[in-house]
Amino acid sequence: MRYLTAGESHGPQLTTIVEGLPSQLEISIEKLNDSLRRRQGGHGRGRRMQIEKDLVEITAGVRHGKSLGSPICLQVTNDDWKHWTHIMGIEPPEDDAEVKRQISRPRPGHADLVGGIKYNHRDLRNVLERSSARETTVRVAAGALAKQLLEQLDIHVTAYVTTIGGIHADRSIPEALQASEIAERAAANPVYCLDEEVSKEMVSAIDAAKKAGDTIGGVVEVRVTGMPPGVGSYVHYDRKLDARLAFAMMSINAFKGVELGLGFEMANLPGSQVHDQIRYNEQEGYTRETNRLGGTEGGMSTGMPLVVRGVMKPIPTLYKPLESVDIDTKEVFKASIERSDACAVPAASVVAEHVIAWEVAQALLDTFPADHLDQLRTAVNERRKAAKEF
Repeated sequence: MRYLTAGESHGPQLTTIVEGLPSQLEISIEKLNDSLRRRQGGHGRGRRMQIEKDLVEITAGVRHGKSLGSPICLQVTNDDWKHWTHIMGIEPPEDDAEVKRQISRPRPGHADLVGGIKYNHRDLRNVLERSSARETTVRVAAGALAKQLLEQLDIHVTAYVTTIGGIHADRSIPEALQASEIAERAAANPVYCLDEEVSKEMVSAIDAAKKAGDTIGGVVEVRVTGMPPGVGSYVHYDRKLDARLAFAMMSINAFKGVELGLGFEMANLPGSQVHDQIRYNEQEGYTRETNRLGGTEGGMSTGMPLVVRGVMKPIPTLYKPLESVDIDTKEVFKASIERSDACAVPAASVVAEHVIAWEVAQALLDTFPADHLDQLRTAVNERRKAAKEF
């Protein structure tokens, strides 16, 4: 299973083509749009979230509400395109007016300068339009398809915020909640945090950063429950499930760190406080006494919940801009200001939820036969049964 995205931040639309989804999967457009709505939410978002109301259109691969097994095309129209038709038009400009408006001032922390060097763009808008986090819109849409597939296998993916601006939520809270409860509590919270008291402090920190013309980052956590054991592989490095999860998390704009289970905390602990002791009972089969490794051993799922965290840096577009250098004049200037968020960590948790869901679904399809949904469901259930009786 794979997908390819296309589109620029202020272009006419964003598109993704998803290939390899099993046939006979019921597709809910409402669930796709709900995922897009959550991506646009969370305290700290900027004005563009009021301009764009993202809705997905399916133009191929689904008939009468079910996947066909052929490529699925998802499109999201950019409502703001009407204001950018001259700046972002496909045809060459009729005069020099648009050429004079080209961007030559790279913003620190963005792809502007390095992208310009790599692709030889003198107008840095050619870089920032594609490198924008706006592209995650259709990545979320693709992940929403994956989530619907996983739900048919009793596998559930949820995400929430654990840290914003150095303020930490109680990380034990999700341990006592079902996936549906986690999803409901996160969606109802202004910063998608499960700790209601701490979330109030997070909101205040975001407001303070915005007032100061600054931005703040944080940490998001994704939890996957219901995984059968043995997804992934110890045989080849590029099939290790934890490696694929780390890649997915780090592929999100502005993410600079990832960990599974106890993660970096393991560096401070002896092995006796890191590894998960194995237990067995007839009802559940093999289990782990703890889940410090985050649901993987040897690059494979253990059957315990997958727990993946990612750290998002503060957004680099500031209202008290940092200094940079004009690529034409080589003069120092204060970076230009584009529409920005004071904090996009809540929205990033939704992106993380969906890219992890995609990676888990892809790993499942690499492991089990999956031309159609019943075939996949049977194979997954057989693995669960075999693992329990092993």
